[in-house]
Amino acid sequence: MKKILLTVVAAMAFTLSFAETKSNSVDTRYDMSCDMRRLSVLLDLNEWQMDAVEVIHNTFRDDMQALATVKGPRQRHLIRRALSKDAQQMKYVLNDKQLNTYMRLMLVTLRNRKL
Repeated sequence: MKKILLTVVAAMAFTLSFAETKSNSVDTRYDMSCDMRRLSVLLDLNEWQMDAVEVIHNTFRDDMQALATVKGPRQRHLIRRALSKDAQQMKYVLNDKQLNTYMRLMLVTLRNRKL
């Protein structure tokens, strides 16, 4: 009887700890991480562009992570501002064709994540 009771208590403890971890996790919709090698192949980047795009995209990713805690109508405005800032910085690094491909990719990603 004692073993059964301890087994039930252990099972409940594991279940509760798993449920607690799930509820405290940050919304994954705002995680804009991507594989930079795949992005560089898609955009046909040279080494200099690849380094610059990685730095700019990391800044955009950090901005989006910060927006995960903002709620309401202000959130949409801040997402647009972050995307606009990202596009302005990318404009200096990418040519027109690369920029159009990058922006299309970002907009599709945001739409798929319902942001």
